[in-house]
Amino acid sequence: MPIEYFQIDSSIGHRGRSFSISEGGPLIHFPEQMEINQHLRLKFSFSSGSELITIEMLAEVVWKDIHMGKDWGDYRCGVKFIDIHPEDMARLKRFLGSLSQ
Repeated sequence: MPIEYFQIDSSIGHRGRSFSISEGGPLIHFPEQMEINQHLRLKFSFSSGSELITIEMLAEVVWKDIHMGKDWGDYRCGVKFIDIHPEDMARLKRFLGSLSQ
């Protein structure tokens, strides 16, 4: 799933890819190196029926894969949600529930 991310002090968005997502946070492949404890603003968009839903949240990098990097072309990191609007969390839960049916 594509994801847009922003450095906390920037309005410039960048593209990453999420390969796994749960209610706690996603696994994201970034095109640039991230640091543990780094905060990012994330924006996910997905379709639910005929509706396009966008969810925004504040997240923190909690781990990074030290075996991947420049030679692989991306940086794999585990990210946890630290601030997400309750309505957006409900949308995310519904989306994740629809995937398991």
